[in-house]
Amino acid sequence: MSGRSARSAILFAMTCAALLAAACSHEESSSGTQSVLVEETPLRKGSLPSVVTVFGMVQGSTASRQTLMAPTAAVVADIPVRVGESVGKDTPLIRLAPTPQTAASYAQARSALAVATQLAERTRQMLSQHLATRQQLAEAQKTQSDARTALAALEAQGAGGANTLRAPFRAVVTALSTVRGAVVSEGAPLLEIAGADDLVVHAGTVPSTASAIARGNRALVLSVDGKRSVQGHVVLRGAAVESATGLTPIDIAIPQGSLQPGEMAEARITTGLASGYLIPHEAVLVDDSGNPYVVQDVKGAAKKVSIRLLASEGARDLIDGELDAEASLVLAGNYQLEEGMKIRVEQRAQPPGAAQPVESAQPVGSAQPAASAQRSSGATSQSAGAQQGAAAR
Repeated sequence: MSGRSARSAILFAMTCAALLAAACSHEESSSGTQSVLVEETPLRKGSLPSVVTVFGMVQGSTASRQTLMAPTAAVVADIPVRVGESVGKDTPLIRLAPTPQTAASYAQARSALAVATQLAERTRQMLSQHLATRQQLAEAQKTQSDARTALAALEAQGAGGANTLRAPFRAVVTALSTVRGAVVSEGAPLLEIAGADDLVVHAGTVPSTASAIARGNRALVLSVDGKRSVQGHVVLRGAAVESATGLTPIDIAIPQGSLQPGEMAEARITTGLASGYLIPHEAVLVDDSGNPYVVQDVKGAAKKVSIRLLASEGARDLIDGELDAEASLVLAGNYQLEEGMKIRVEQRAQPPGAAQPVESAQPVGSAQPAASAQRSSGATSQSAGAQQGAAAR
């Protein structure tokens, strides 16, 4: 019976302790004295380059792009090049043969010139014999001239036989609009080329962003895989929106051979220098509506402040908003804070770009420096030794 009574007493004591702890916890939570341990940093002014990022395709500049068209109705006899191929000046691009109708027109023009030439010669002889007038000779000579002009035009169009279209400059074939054996009419597009020495990244952006971009702005152009990057500059900022995309066109010139035509690229255009508050990226939070904000320590209480992101660089952000320049910025632990919650400071971090101090002051309530703790421990030991000596005496 004594052992059973002891176990009952122990169980009763444990139950009383649990009830007491629960009561204390309820009392603390109802008192409204919750606080969060955080890390802070001073708010500092700063500046970063203002960058606009656009995406586009590498292609020839507007001045270097050219479409080769059929000079007359013809049959496509051969296409010795392919899309994406780089060609030198005077390289054969496409070979054309006249259609039967074109060949017939050419033959008729040659026959008409021969007849007109004979008529003009006969009229000249008759004039010398006073059998024709000068007016008749002038008419015969005009007929001869018209026939000669018509034949020359057909020959220039390639109607007299096979015609080879050649590259007018060093270029890249960007498009083919026909196939071998096709019958094309006069003026039909055959292929497109772009100057290999005059490539641009043709991109676009919304008009509100495009207004900050100017001709001559420097740009860092990167391939989509991020493995290649080149420096370029803006050569065109459109003054009107493209109807097909709804964006303002932006052309960025890049060095020869840096990227291939048709390749997609990213361009980061530096438009100037933005000024504001320079803060660590970890200080920026986003609310349920997707709006960025930060938390400041205003007299020991949390205050949420909506901000506007001006620029970013690595782990630093440049922001603007209705911030209290005298209040510190909360870093670690900021996501736990609600408006007005009490703050306990664990440590004060250095602002972005600031030099690390040799010796920093300890915040209120923090542990003492190691040297002070050793001195305090030594003094306590000496006092204890003195008391033991006195007791022994």
